Amino acid sequence: MAPSTKIVDMTPEQGRAARALLDMSQTALANAASVSLSTVVDFERSRRIVSDQAIAAIRAALEAAGVVFLPENGNGLGVALRKG
Repeated sequence: MAPSTKIVDMTPEQGRAARALLDMSQTALANAASVSLSTVVDFERSRRIVSDQAIAAIRAALEAAGVVFLPENGNGLGVALRKG
């Protein structure tokens, strides 16, 4: 049986970069994602393992605000703002 691998939906670095692109505070992101402020802070600083559900909620909130997450393309993961 092959070892299971977890698919990372978003890295802490991508989360920080996405929030910076939006000029969004950690508090605003926590509110938009319906998670606690400490969850956002801990995720962005890699202080503790944050649940997959919380990461998905944070990512969904950032995407709803206009961020696009870019896959690994040889130059690393990335984020961008959606056009329009």
